[in-house]
Amino acid sequence: MRSETGLRRLVNFSDAVVAIAITLLILPLVDVAGAIGSTGVGHFLDVNRDKLLAFALSFAVIGNFWWAQHQQFERVKKYNAVLVGGMFLWLLSIVFLPFPTELLGAAKHGSTGVNAIYIGTLLVATIAGLIQQWAIVRWPDLQDDAVRGEATLTAALLSTGIMALVFVSVVAVPTVGLWALLLLLLSRPLERVISRQRQPQG
Repeated sequence: MRSETGLRRLVNFSDAVVAIAITLLILPLVDVAGAIGSTGVGHFLDVNRDKLLAFALSFAVIGNFWWAQHQQFERVKKYNAVLVGGMFLWLLSIVFLPFPTELLGAAKHGSTGVNAIYIGTLLVATIAGLIQQWAIVRWPDLQDDAVRGEATLTAALLSTGIMALVFVSVVAVPTVGLWALLLLLLSRPLERVISRQRQPQG
């Protein structure tokens, strides 16, 4: 079990990597904007609508992933090799995400392959989050004393299962496209239902 100082360095490193990755999302649009000339902003926005939507989607996705990891590590005071391994797999997927985002913006109306790469990247990030949460639950000594024993795998398992379903949907039914991501909205309601069922009956 490593120290709190080492954990802070890990978290700071993770935050820096995420900040760089989320910044990289806008660079393709910055490059295109340099050639706007006299065509006007309206024309630019219309021509680059797909790129702008891909940017907004990935910005929201990375922000959501970062927030989930932030909440995870609020409960942690130490780390081990499994937790670090899950973190680096998670960072790999986050750093990779600007690439499928650019593919998404460049492919008019998307394609099955591009959508599969994009959702596949999100699935890897979700699995990495599950690995980190499993490490936190498996080794309670990693948790802060005030919340030790409270961590569960429910939310991480639900998110991973639903993301896997999204990936299968995109591959099996290409016409669904990225609309399959709406299935992720089921995660919180299902988590609440499971939580209520686990409460002791009084």
